[in-house]
Amino acid sequence: MNGLDQFLKRKETELGVKLNDVQTKAVVQTEGPLLLLASPGSGKTTTIIMRIGYLIEEKGANPSRIKAVTFSRASARDMKERFKRFFPHLPAVDFSTIHSLAYEVVREHFRKTGTAYHIIEGGTEAEGATSEELDENGLPLHKRIILRGLFKEIVGENATDDGMEALTTYISYVKNKMIPPEEWVRVKVDVPQAERILREYEAFKRTGHSKLLIDFDDMLTIGNDILGRDEFVLRKYQRRYDYLLTDESQDTSMVQHAIIEKLAREHQNLCVVADDDQSIYSWRGAEPSYLLNFKAAYPSAITLYMEQNYRSSQEIVAVSNQFIKRNKNRYNKNMFTQNASVEEVAFKRLADYRSQAKYVAREMQKLDKLSEAAILYRNNSSSIGLMNEFDRAGIPFYMKDADNRFFSHWVIEDILNFMRMTFTDKRPDILENIHLKFNGYISKHQMAVLKTIENNESVFDNLLNIVQLQEYQRKPITEAKETFQQMSGMPPQQAIRVIRSRLGYEKALEKMCERLGFSKEYLIGILNTLEDIADGLETMADFANRLKYLEAVLKGAKSRRGQNVVTFSTFHSAKGLEFDHVYMVDLIEGIIPSSDETKSSEADGTQPLMEEAVRLFYVAMTRARRHLELVAYEQRDGEKKSESSFMTAVRDIVDPSRRERKEASALERSKGVSSMSVMREESSSGVKFKSITAGRVAKQAEVNPNAIRSQSLLVEGTAVRHRVFGAGVIEAMDGERVTIRFGTSNVKTLAISMCLEMGLLELE
Repeated sequence: MNGLDQFLKRKETELGVKLNDVQTKAVVQTEGPLLLLASPGSGKTTTIIMRIGYLIEEKGANPSRIKAVTFSRASARDMKERFKRFFPHLPAVDFSTIHSLAYEVVREHFRKTGTAYHIIEGGTEAEGATSEELDENGLPLHKRIILRGLFKEIVGENATDDGMEALTTYISYVKNKMIPPEEWVRVKVDVPQAERILREYEAFKRTGHSKLLIDFDDMLTIGNDILGRDEFVLRKYQRRYDYLLTDESQDTSMVQHAIIEKLAREHQNLCVVADDDQSIYSWRGAEPSYLLNFKAAYPSAITLYMEQNYRSSQEIVAVSNQFIKRNKNRYNKNMFTQNASVEEVAFKRLADYRSQAKYVAREMQKLDKLSEAAILYRNNSSSIGLMNEFDRAGIPFYMKDADNRFFSHWVIEDILNFMRMTFTDKRPDILENIHLKFNGYISKHQMAVLKTIENNESVFDNLLNIVQLQEYQRKPITEAKETFQQMSGMPPQQAIRVIRSRLGYEKALEKMCERLGFSKEYLIGILNTLEDIADGLETMADFANRLKYLEAVLKGAKSRRGQNVVTFSTFHSAKGLEFDHVYMVDLIEGIIPSSDETKSSEADGTQPLMEEAVRLFYVAMTRARRHLELVAYEQRDGEKKSESSFMTAVRDIVDPSRRERKEASALERSKGVSSMSVMREESSSGVKFKSITAGRVAKQAEVNPNAIRSQSLLVEGTAVRHRVFGAGVIEAMDGERVTIRFGTSNVKTLAISMCLEMGLLELE
């Protein structure tokens, strides 16, 4: 028995770990560049740890000369703990984040050059980086405080929490993508004057303090710059490590890749572990194209495919594997499993949005073990309605990425101020906060005059009797006064609807979105959620108390990790997790894929945003072990909603004949073919379609004398014409299915047998 066999046998006896053939190849491929493409649930972390152990125990590598870099502190901590459990007798290996590694380089260089610096972000991935110094005004020198000040100075308004989030994301994106200053203005961002704010921010960090100010992104860009021009530091770090390993490399940005490439340049003992199908962070600079071009950067690289899924049922693996093939810019992997068959992927389409939270809550009440269930959604805003319903139903939950910004959002404060005006209209300070957001047309100057009046009378009476108004203002101000009086004692849900419509708040929001670049969809979603929270409450005071209570519930939900509770998580944050039962909710066109993703795909035929949305959906699907259910609804707040095209695609994968029936139905409607009827059958589980064939279709020659009759004529690159979809080009053949691109962005996967039988295709 050779050393490898002994090593594997020993670990199987000690830990019960048994590697498959590809995992074993990854363990022993220790020299030179290796790209390890790991599908979901393929035992990635186990393989990495076993590879490091093999390097030390069998190849004699010095543990201190092995560097393992991962994306987050949590991942680094997990790998460190797993290594200690697998190899308790071995010295520690250097597991860290890329930020921590870059910070080491920066710190050493600045120490050598005598550069005084200060970190302006707290909670960094880099150990020892803190932000405690004060500026000349006594305020903490913190990135967000600096940016808020610059925003106020340049834009002339206070930045909202959402605006700050968008601004910091924009800055990180620019830095991580290594975009030169002259191209900053081309980066799309919904923040006014973002490029100017960034330039002022960079200048302030260099000249606005006695020390050089650096943030987390600077650690990466400065670290990469140092390694590029300081030969001494570069050589030192190149010689420090004999083996480099990067995990979750699909989440790594261009500047992070550049740092690793410099360190591995000499020995090229670089193992990159990634899955291009799970790259979902392009908005913060992740660069999946690096993986697709890995062979170009490292011509001698070996690529291994870890395609066996140990997590999920046969049904979930098969459907997920087929779904991700919608994407073209990817490695051609085929995920498979030897796990048992359990049940088909389930679908639920409810009549109304409000039924969704109630439905999933009822489903959770059927489970014995809540910790094996997760509710996943694209946007954090979806969690509030779920939280409200689960709390009312008494079902405990853990919020993985709880976002307290909802309860401090300015839209909520506006609604509460409107409600406060129904209790008393004698406070100009309340009116000041909302006077530009309803149909009063009160100017800032008039508001300033009003605040000087101290007679404890109605603000509306003071406006009408004392403040100088334009004639057109009198009627709307009088109507506003009457509306606020009528709202007194009104149930909160009804009051919110009056605020939105009669008082004109929703139209005011739309104008703000046009002027300041806010997301109308997001702001209206907040109002919809507030109506849901208000449902069933009797007074506006009850509503205000409910908001405070839910905010406390949200904070408490953060601490329930590891308990027997349901997990709420965004699709993004669910990566790395797994559950027996997964419910994907809010699967509506415009949410997933978003309107921007659909528009970008249709505008010029390019697919990067749409392909990332597909990857995100795939990540969510592959969290499930046994039960995966996709949930949508037909309307929200009286507006009809379309099921996500991704959900529809999964339906067609689960039931291929469904697509064929739809295509035949479309042909019947467009060409008058009457040999097939489609009957709609309602059932308690949703809408099903049943195909009833009255008899064979007319012969191909009778339907279309020019029709393609032989499958051998269907080859990639062939120009064809479909009787319904028009001219197209065959992109792929996959068994019994053909993929055809019609125009720039319309891609269809069709059943070959149906196309031939019905004479749907002819050569162009």
